[in-house]
Amino acid sequence: MFSEDDLLPISALQHLVFCERQWALIHLEQVWTENVLTTEGRLLHDHAHEDETETRGDIRTTRSLRIRSLRLGLAGMMDVVEFVREKDGLNDQVNKTAIPLADIDGLWRPVPVEYKRGKPKPNNCDKIQLCAQALCLEEMLDVMIPSGVIFYGRPRRRMIVELDNLLRKETESLTTRLHELTGLGKTPPPVYSKKCSACSLIDICNPEIIAAKSNVAGYIKKMISDMGFLSKEAGADK
Repeated sequence: MFSEDDLLPISALQHLVFCERQWALIHLEQVWTENVLTTEGRLLHDHAHEDETETRGDIRTTRSLRIRSLRLGLAGMMDVVEFVREKDGLNDQVNKTAIPLADIDGLWRPVPVEYKRGKPKPNNCDKIQLCAQALCLEEMLDVMIPSGVIFYGRPRRRMIVELDNLLRKETESLTTRLHELTGLGKTPPPVYSKKCSACSLIDICNPEIIAAKSNVAGYIKKMISDMGFLSKEAGADK
């Protein structure tokens, strides 16, 4: 179990999946810069984080809900949690997928909803962030959350995410890695790839230049080492 002082932001998981160096620049070195993608994403989250709770029919919507997990050592804020009233209250009470809410009748199933500006990504970064939020909610509410929702701005649609065992294990493994890297406190060297062009920190990171310098330095060290080895061989022949 972690203490309150050891909690790390859930948002760091998404940065870590994308690139460990990007994570370090943002969360260790406190570097950040805006591009079109991050600006659009921030505006979408600002709208989702309008602090209010409303009930329409069988759905109670809560925004800006602060969450944390002492087991995982994570904390953050939910975009939206939808509490869906369950018709079969007895079944959901037995399976612990629904809970009672204060000042309102019935049992309600919590569904975490995460807002993203773009489209579904080829990796699991969005799903992992959603899963981490669900794990926090499960711990806080003593409930099981089998699925969540990601709302993508392009196209404007909701995608249901099954929070299966495989995704849960991947999320918990990445959380362990997050705490390990935080404890080390070092920024990893860059590894240039195609995804670097979409990173808002590319001009600060300079992955091509730094990686090239690293390769040259490694080449020179190898040459010096090889020359030393050859010199020893030459001396042995005399």
